Amino acid sequence: MVKLVLLGTSGCHLCEQAEEMMTACAKVEVESIDIAEQQQWQEKYAIRIPVLYHAETGNELGWPFDLANVNDFINELSDD
Repeated sequence: MVKLVLLGTSGCHLCEQAEEMMTACAKVEVESIDIAEQQQWQEKYAIRIPVLYHAETGNELGWPFDLANVNDFINELSDD
């Protein structure tokens, strides 16, 4: 199972869409992080959220993305 971090913030409708999309992905475990709670995340991602981040590789998938993009991203990570 691939572990990803979903970087977003409360009140972000795009982040809510991304969260809903991630529930459709069976082979992934997602931890949501509110970037407003950590200055380093806020500085780096404030205008790019939502972003899927793979901590082990540092790979990112930034918005806009759809379920096909997410599945491709997960498959690339699984191949590594």
